[in-house]
Amino acid sequence: MDALYTAVATATHGREGRAVSSDGKVDVKLAPPVELGGNGEGTNPEQLFAAGYAACFGGALGVVGRREKVDVTDAAVTAEVGIGKVGEGFGLKVTLRVELPGSVDQETGRKLVEAAHQVCPYSNATRGNIEVDLVVE
Repeated sequence: MDALYTAVATATHGREGRAVSSDGKVDVKLAPPVELGGNGEGTNPEQLFAAGYAACFGGALGVVGRREKVDVTDAAVTAEVGIGKVGEGFGLKVTLRVELPGSVDQETGRKLVEAAHQVCPYSNATRGNIEVDLVVE
């Protein structure tokens, strides 16, 4: 694959540090959530992943919608990213909740969401590695 764009970010001190993009547009304090024993006074990798996945999936849904001539511009995607123990390490699971405009019927909406799941780079990167549930609302 030839990259059309490459994002670059550097994180220091793991989950209790800072993450900064090379252009400075992202500059966040990192802290583990309270549920994982942290103070929760910063963002965490799961939140950043959820935001990126939701935005990327929304973009993929837009591509599919335009291709199929269905207006999904008012769709909203919520990504829920869970972290838990897997063997000796940790793993992730994702639920993507897609709220479609009222003008899109359930069957069409489901087909669009499933097609977006084939187009989205995050979905392609996680397929077979992370459990991803699609919920059409």
